[in-house]
Amino acid sequence: MAIPIVKATYSLDVSTVKALERMAKRWAVSKSEALRRAIRAAAANDSPDGRMHLARLDELQRKLALDPANAARWVREVKAERAARSPGRAKTARR
Repeated sequence: MAIPIVKATYSLDVSTVKALERMAKRWAVSKSEALRRAIRAAAANDSPDGRMHLARLDELQRKLALDPANAARWVREVKAERAARSPGRAKTARR
């Protein structure tokens, strides 16, 4: 089954065209295919106003029961663990 292709014209600055050419060469594909891949990758990572990312962070914090007290305790435990493994660094790496 043939994939419909829409021909379009866009104006790109020289540095963008050079970047596109480098991507196409590195991936051994046409510039059109490199542009399609870049657009698909950007669209897959796109999130309006970052809400999706914040929602994922909220979900992770809920699953970990990560409230300020638990977070502070975790930080203390990690610092203690690092200090136990590397006593010389513990004195100089405190923040």
